[in-house]
Amino acid sequence: MGGETEAAASELNLAELDLEELARYGRILDKRPARLRGRTVGIAMAEKLLLVRTREGWTAPLRANEVQRAFERRRGERNIVLKARQMGLTTWAAARFFLKTITHPGTLTLEVAHTQEAAEEIFRIVHRFLDWLPEELREGPLKTSRANVRQLAFPRMDSQYRVVSAGDRNAGRGLTVQNLHCSELARWPGDPAEILAGLRAAMAPGAELIVESTPDGVGGCFHEEWRKAGETGMVRHFFPWWMERRYRAAAVDERSLTNEERELRTRYGLDLKQIAYRRRIRADFRGLARQEYAEDEETCFRASGESVFEMEAIEKRLLTVPEPVERRRNGELEVWLPPVKGKQYVVAVDPAGGGSEGDYSAVQVLEMETGLQCAEFAGHMGGVELAKLLTKLATEYNRAWLVVERNNHGSGVLAHLETGCRYERVYVQGGQAGWLTTSMSRPAVLGRLDAALVEEPERFMSRRLLAECRSFVRLPNGRTGARAGTHDDRVMAMAIGLGARAELMGRKTRF
Repeated sequence: MGGETEAAASELNLAELDLEELARYGRILDKRPARLRGRTVGIAMAEKLLLVRTREGWTAPLRANEVQRAFERRRGERNIVLKARQMGLTTWAAARFFLKTITHPGTLTLEVAHTQEAAEEIFRIVHRFLDWLPEELREGPLKTSRANVRQLAFPRMDSQYRVVSAGDRNAGRGLTVQNLHCSELARWPGDPAEILAGLRAAMAPGAELIVESTPDGVGGCFHEEWRKAGETGMVRHFFPWWMERRYRAAAVDERSLTNEERELRTRYGLDLKQIAYRRRIRADFRGLARQEYAEDEETCFRASGESVFEMEAIEKRLLTVPEPVERRRNGELEVWLPPVKGKQYVVAVDPAGGGSEGDYSAVQVLEMETGLQCAEFAGHMGGVELAKLLTKLATEYNRAWLVVERNNHGSGVLAHLETGCRYERVYVQGGQAGWLTTSMSRPAVLGRLDAALVEEPERFMSRRLLAECRSFVRLPNGRTGARAGTHDDRVMAMAIGLGARAELMGRKTRF
């Protein structure tokens, strides 16, 4: 170990630091000198310099727990953390990045929380770090020029620490970020993938990234980030609930253990007090226990949203779906099976308003005889523009039957098809143009889609459709739909298409 590292580790006289000394610590934050017995210089600095509020309401020195130390041992440049609730990772990420901000000149740290309230709580943690620094630091090299609701600026260090919510549309815009912490990504509002992509674009070369969250169902941005971490170079960290030492209750009688509990004890070394706590959280949280108190990397996602469709069938098909033979409109329209002369087709539509935010208008093209998915469109398009696209697509597919959901925005699209585009082969139901989704027809067509996924998964070509199927869940209000932060437009267009196809196939008239 270098002399500078050993000397700094032996001193740690943090109250008398000047800018030069702070920068010296910044260069060795991740070193593990022998004198610190396996701890990094950063852990030693955090434990000596930073104070936190305990669960009992007291202010006390930060002491790295088992989870925080495990994270430090495996931490890379880009990290994704799947965890049980209240493991201390948010506090630790804030502490680590606070130290990097005050020891690396020219640093901009950005924390992004899932709500405004969470952002304010994180900033209170960071502000507490600052408020309890030795006065010589606060009035010297770390004197702030700005300390508002969500920002600290250290002019002598030329560094800043900012905390924002994911709902802030300007989060990260125009910035060059050296440290980025994305907290509770699974619960970000709007389009989390789009927000995260914009934040990544703001990261400087060599910037450090920590993405962490408790799970919230299969599909969605966080699940996709976790699933693809090996491909993207993110270091995975998984922390089950029993790594938190507080999660214990009065020991149960060993004779009362179930087979599942015995297996957990054997596999993970849980004691009887941890088994007792496990029973408590299962009684209190019921179906959400596996989500809030994760035990393994797979079931925590599947248990955190009650999927409507058969997950095993979806996962198997995802391994074999083909790439489209053609992509149009910047990838919004994908084609797997071009039209074949003499074949009949159905073009099914779940229309939306067309604004740049909110739901997509989704279109599914199905072969009438087999039900094969031939093409798919999803984009922010509505009104006359959507009607023109539908006319062109249906005409291309041998003058296909055009099935437009007439609920909400669909009535306007149907009017444009009739008066402007003059497309004649529009599906009629009950004497009225368009498909009507009701409280009775919706479960029926979704059930038909579920059966098709299990019995004939090879019908389905779209990876994006299958991803939406994974995040289509039973909601707390008893209805079904897309889990928060995800979409179900492709799902509903496909369900409508399968329902209309079955009805058309049963009619006695010629197609």
